[in-house]
Amino acid sequence: MPINMFTAHANFGIQHWLQRGALALAVSTAMVSGITAMTITNAQAAVTTADFSGLVQQVTPAVARVNVTKTVSEAELAKAQTAELLRQFFGDRLRIPDQATTPAIEHAYGTGFFVTSDGYMLTNHHVVAGADNITVTLNDRTELDATLVGSDERSDVAVLKVAGSQFPALPIGDSNALKVGEPVLAIGSPFGFDYSASAGIVSAKSRSFSRETSVPFIQTDVALNPGNSGGPLFNQRGEVIGINSRIFSGTGGYMGLSFSIPIDAAMDIYEQLKTEGEVVRAYLGIYPQDIDRNLAEAYNLDRPQGALLTRVSPDSPAQKAGLKPGDIILQYNNVQIMRASDLLNLLNRAKPSDTFRAQIQRNGKQMIVSGKLTYAPNDVRAQGGDQQNDDIQLGLRLRNLTADEQAEIAVDNKTGILVTAVDPTGLAARSGILAGDVITNFHQKPIQKVTDFSSAISSLPKKGVVTIEVIRQGIPAIIGLRIE
Repeated sequence: MPINMFTAHANFGIQHWLQRGALALAVSTAMVSGITAMTITNAQAAVTTADFSGLVQQVTPAVARVNVTKTVSEAELAKAQTAELLRQFFGDRLRIPDQATTPAIEHAYGTGFFVTSDGYMLTNHHVVAGADNITVTLNDRTELDATLVGSDERSDVAVLKVAGSQFPALPIGDSNALKVGEPVLAIGSPFGFDYSASAGIVSAKSRSFSRETSVPFIQTDVALNPGNSGGPLFNQRGEVIGINSRIFSGTGGYMGLSFSIPIDAAMDIYEQLKTEGEVVRAYLGIYPQDIDRNLAEAYNLDRPQGALLTRVSPDSPAQKAGLKPGDIILQYNNVQIMRASDLLNLLNRAKPSDTFRAQIQRNGKQMIVSGKLTYAPNDVRAQGGDQQNDDIQLGLRLRNLTADEQAEIAVDNKTGILVTAVDPTGLAARSGILAGDVITNFHQKPIQKVTDFSSAISSLPKKGVVTIEVIRQGIPAIIGLRIE
């Protein structure tokens, strides 16, 4: 007993001392950083008081689930499900034997939303790519057939059309006016759970991932998962300011990084797809890269900024304007260029025949160059009665390679033509041809120019399988193109 009593008294003394010390520390900390504490409290209050309940009820009728069916073979399904797992055990020695191609139906889904009352909708390209059938399900469970008006892989934007004239179109906002920290709301069908709302804030603006990406993404911490793709991102006024497109994840699910296509860029794509059925981009003929700390010092820049030109294509608008390798573009049409992606985003949204004015630095001196953009050289669409059999719609957009591109892809002294776009509804997309492929042989005929490809099309059979030899990411491959 005495021992227990002593222990109790000792514990009480220690606890009392710790409590006093903790109190003193808390008081001193609050006195030293009172402003910071108050700021944090106010920030937390601002976030927690954002109420989207009324907004969700208002905009939900204009959001729809996009249902997609694709015809695939059982062999393709098996390969997609097991190849990566088996490769972990067997490495590159793994060879999956060919199997009978029994047709099967693959179901996929995403989200879309109305931008006009007469049935035009926006969604993601990757949601509808390769679709045989597309339907949309409204919030009252009405299911409507949808027609693919057009789709653009580089921007990941697709336009759908459903019959009708009294749909609730969403108001379009100004994505350029977004501020980092601003609350935003997403509505979609993650993992098939229709009309799920999630909220967060704008984490960053103008995120770019590669040269193939033609839009500066909006980064948020809104919880997005498979099924959210193509859905709208709203500001607090209920205006659409983005199309939810992708996440960064090591698990396949949400990990705090979500990316949306700015609605300003998406509407530019929408207008082209609606009127022309395709997107035509301008051509400058440059290869820019970012400037790091070391390069900034080497080029006598105050800080890392601008786009450093590593190459300028011969006979390109850039060369005609006087641009040279080693030039640093600091401003383009009065817009400051901090990274190469800033310049690429401007070019990707420009139109052929647009004029440009660039402030550059060359050999430590600044100067102004100007010129006019053009279409990509020999950029033609491989679809139409004048270029191919009327009954065969490949759905390819092609152009000749530049000298620099030819040097980059040279394999066994082969040449070819570049696939710049693939129509997701065409035969080429169903056969697995991708934008960026270089076609070197078609139907047993060497392809050196676009005219060679057009000539080969005229000799295609009405039905059957022909071969296309391509170079994809520097690796030769042969693809079987089924004509039916």
